[in-house]
Amino acid sequence: MNASHRPDVPGLVISLILFAFAGLIWWDTTNVQIASAYGPGPTAMPYIVGAGMLLIAVGNLVLALRGDFPARDSLDWKPILLILGGMAVLIALISYGGGLIPATGILFAAVSAAFGRRAFVTDLIIGLVLGLLIYVLFSKLLALSLPMGPIERLI
Repeated sequence: MNASHRPDVPGLVISLILFAFAGLIWWDTTNVQIASAYGPGPTAMPYIVGAGMLLIAVGNLVLALRGDFPARDSLDWKPILLILGGMAVLIALISYGGGLIPATGILFAAVSAAFGRRAFVTDLIIGLVLGLLIYVLFSKLLALSLPMGPIERLI
């Protein structure tokens, strides 16, 4: 630790949260009952994500203990609320039968607005097209079951 720098308390809290999430991912993955007869199986990717999160937590902890984080900007709640609102709409639409495609379109437009883009209708159309491509790729080509709504039933 630098003599002139004190530990960064918010950085320590974030690293503890990252450690907790990494541990949760690893613990949850050990409880997966699906085994693969060949290859890495369905548990490989969660272990990789957990290991990556663990590395990020360690790096964050080291920086926090040294006090090497740069000064933080002031917090702007508007982008955070736009993204959280988009996520809430995504969850609500999927939960109540609205479907994946419109949920993805609205989330895309909300995140674009959060990053400062002001073409909401254009972003909504782009998001709907991306949602359609995702739905077709995963549902039709990979035969995975995705949340269906009125639009998805037409496809």
